[in-house]
Formats: sequence, C-alpha cells, structure tokens
Amino acid sequence: MKSSLSYTQLKQAAQTFGTPLYVYHAEKIVAQYQNLVSHFDMSNTRFFYACKALTNIHILQVVKNAGCPIDCSSINEVKLAIHVGFETKNILYTSNSVSFDEISEAVDLGVNVNIDSLSNLEKFGKKYGPHCKVGVRIRPNIMAGGNLKISTGHDKSKFGIPVTQLKELKAVQEKYEINITTLHIHTGSEIKEVGVFLQSAEVFDEILASFPTVQVLDFGGGFKVPYSPNEKGTDIALLGIEVNKVMKKLSEKWGRPLTAWFEPGKYLVSEAGYFIAQVNVLKSNGEHLFAGVNTGLNHLIRPMFYDAYHHIDNISHPDNATKNYAVVGNICETDTFAWDRPIPTIEEGDFLVFYNAGAYGYEMSSNYNARFKPAQVLFENDTPTLISRQDTFEDLLTLQIPLKK
Repeated sequence: MKSSLSYTQLKQAAQTFGTPLYVYHAEKIVAQYQNLVSHFDMSNTRFFYACKALTNIHILQVVKNAGCPIDCSSINEVKLAIHVGFETKNILYTSNSVSFDEISEAVDLGVNVNIDSLSNLEKFGKKYGPHCKVGVRIRPNIMAGGNLKISTGHDKSKFGIPVTQLKELKAVQEKYEINITTLHIHTGSEIKEVGVFLQSAEVFDEILASFPTVQVLDFGGGFKVPYSPNEKGTDIALLGIEVNKVMKKLSEKWGRPLTAWFEPGKYLVSEAGYFIAQVNVLKSNGEHLFAGVNTGLNHLIRPMFYDAYHHIDNISHPDNATKNYAVVGNICETDTFAWDRPIPTIEEGDFLVFYNAGAYGYEMSSNYNARFKPAQVLFENDTPTLISRQDTFEDLLTLQIPLKK
C-alpha cells in the first residue's frame, strides 16, 4: 500500500515515542486540500475542514496555515478553532439536536451558523429576527454513504429539517423575517458517486425560489477515500467539473451569485494518519492464527463500530512472505481489527501499522478498561514532533473526586 511516510520513519517513531501511537503527516494534509482547490472554481467554492475527524490543535494549525477554513459540530470545536487562530468568518458551526444556548453562544462569537430544526430556528427568530444571517440544514431524503450508520440524508435520519416541511420552514422564516443566507445538505460519508452531489443540487434548485436571500449552497462533505489497496475514492476532478457547471447554471437561472460550500473531514486527514501497534502474542486455535496487539477498540473503534477496513502492514519485517492472521486487541471485548488478513509473517514484538487512521481514530478513542489513550506525533518537514502525550495513571484520576480517608 502506497504510503507518504516510509516504513523507516514509522518504525523510528514507534521506537522513539512508544506504542500504541498515532502518527500524522502534515504535508499529506496540505496536499489533499490543494488537490481539492485545484479542481474547483475557487471564485464560487469554499472548503471547510470538518474537524470532528481530528481536533488536535496542531492538526488544526496545519489546516489553518494551508488556508482552509474550518467546520465545527460543537461549541467546543468552535472554541478550539478560535484558540488556534481561525478568523470567525472562516468558522462554520452546524448544530444538531443542541440546546439553543449553544447556538446563541456561536452567534455571539460571530461564526457562521447552520440550524437543523424548526424548533431552534423559531428560537433564533425570536431572539435575533432579521439582524443575524443564518443557514438552515435540509434533510433531502436521499440515501447515500458507505454504511447506514454514516448515512445522514435519508428519510429516517435525525439530521436536518425534512424537505417535506418546506412550508413550515418558510412560515417561520417569514414570521420573524429571518435572514437565511445558506441552505445546507449533507447526505452521508464515504460517498463515491458524483451524482449524489448533483442530486443535492436538484433539491437546492427546487427550493431556491422560496429563499431569495440565500447566497450559499452547502453540499456538506463525505468524499470517499480509498481504504483497501485496490479501492477508488471520489473522482474529485469530475466532481469539480460538475459542480463548477451546476453552480454557474444555478447562478444564472436565479439571477444571483451563488457560492458552493463543502465540509471534507476524512478526505483531508484520513490518508495522512497511521496507527502503530506492537504484537504482544501469537497463538492459534487450530483454525485461525491470532496476532494479539497492545491496543484495541478503545483506541481504534472503527472496525468494530462500522465494519471498517484498515489496511495493515508489518513494518518490522515488510519483506517476509505473507500469512493470514486475525489481528485482535487486548480489550476484554471482542475487538477484532481483521480476519484472515494476509500480512508479512509476524513475530512477537513486531510493529504493525494501520493505514487511513487520521480520521475518527484518536478522536473516538477512550479509556475503556482503564487503559491509557495513546500519544500523537506529527511529521512535518520529515521531523516528528510529539503533539499529545500518552495518558498517565494520574490522568485516569484527574476528573474523579478523591476518596475520603
């Protein structure tokens, strides 16, 4: 599997910082962003990094320095973005089933806000009326995404205001003279088909007449990235061609300049991330050869949560002949990373690397079984830097009230 960091660099990081270990490559993140902007008309397109994928402030700084704005899913993500130095005009906050206090705080901070319920839009109207710009998230009733758990636009999804409630949405907008400037649609993650985004454009076209103040059509994110060696991702070049055409067409049809927004998260950081574990034990049950590693679903939950595939390689002995292994974790649960996976022959003590670990790896990790969260390292200009340390035992006690003697 092609890697932007070498086996030697990854192995040296493991030896220097210990394992389990998350490793990220700054230049790969920047290259992914530059690939996006190279295929779109940037006079009418903006990309916001969906930071829920990975919020370490050093990663956010890499994104900011690359010139990419940021998309946030919580008020604390907004505050992290401000802490790193993002200008508020370059911060987008898309709420989901949150208290109105959180929305109000985002408005007061001066960031771009999307609201995804009639209830909170009504509260927004009562408090701000026509004095603040706002976006609304529409649920388009489009089924898309690589897994039902990451599909967000279908008719049973919790996300957004159903497109079938357009009349109610318009009534709230008119009642309070709300200045709706953005229509937002996000149909899911791992979307390979360019046509899904064009379906969103059709939905926008159908409802733009009702919202003459709209200036931004937000297509969400969800670009597919390849996880297995022979897999293909979203055709970004084709997507750029089609979006450029449709935005020009819609702007001309509705007689106003319209801007396309996207929120890629996984696309920017997934391939820039590596997760390294060490093999504790090899054993066989007669049918399967198990490689038990010093990590588990507490550090990388995606395979158990989403049935996600992560390519695994033996960076200690990459040239060995392959054998089939079940790679399993050390958590007191069934935490299997891979079944019958061909991997260069493993010895106890070898380092295994999991590719595509930059998105939703560390971010979804936990201290389950009272195990420590791993450290994180960033390679920039071929230099590895520790950007968050491994937990200590004292960290496990930090939030707990001390025992009474």
